[in-house]
Amino acid sequence: MVARYVTRTFDILPAIDLRDGRVVRLEQGDFGRETTFSDDPVGVARTFVDDGARWLHVVDLEGARFGTPRQAGSIAAIVAAVGERTSVEVAGGLRDEASVATVLDGGATRVVVGTSAIRNPAFAGRLIALHGADRIAVAIDVRDGFAIGHGWAIDAGGVDAADAIAQLADHGVTTFEVTAIERDGLLAGPDLPLYQRLVALDRGTIVASGGVATIADVLAVRSVGCSGAIIGRALYQGHLQLAAAIAATRDSD
Repeated sequence: MVARYVTRTFDILPAIDLRDGRVVRLEQGDFGRETTFSDDPVGVARTFVDDGARWLHVVDLEGARFGTPRQAGSIAAIVAAVGERTSVEVAGGLRDEASVATVLDGGATRVVVGTSAIRNPAFAGRLIALHGADRIAVAIDVRDGFAIGHGWAIDAGGVDAADAIAQLADHGVTTFEVTAIERDGLLAGPDLPLYQRLVALDRGTIVASGGVATIADVLAVRSVGCSGAIIGRALYQGHLQLAAAIAATRDSD
């Protein structure tokens, strides 16, 4: 029997993925399979906050693809509009200390680093020494059991996801945001065995991403011990109502 875990707190993080100033979603990280949902990122952010979101997950897709931030203006506008009401974390293209500091100094609550941290866990350790563990998360984007970076490029190398978490935890990382790439943007349900395996390492909190499409999915990732779930397409296409999902996690306490 699989052990059942219930975290003391659980957050749903609506995803706002930015490209050319628009809110879009990709399927499995493929820029050729993009759907545009809004040309008003600030309006989208306000709607999520009005529905009760305590966190927003804002991603610079072009930054992730090219390795340097590209959506600074849109991100700054979101933080200015809702930063006093909710916590905003920013991801995508943050691969050096200067870019991380710029985003945090601009009002973001937390940054999410991926490629540079996976390649060099000591980089994440330096960020934590500078800013504190609560302001730095690491993206563990998993394909075939391996954590990869480089905007999820097909030919990107990687390391075993469990090994990556262990190495990063040794450098002080306490928050890991784990995306099952094969499920991302497909509304196919979360990869529960992956999350069970990584939660069982007990090396930090695990936030689930990829495939979450229903309230049952939200409760499932919570039940295996995840501390949160990042949700995108299901919210934009109306498969999942944010306020109802938040209420369900509270009702299940």
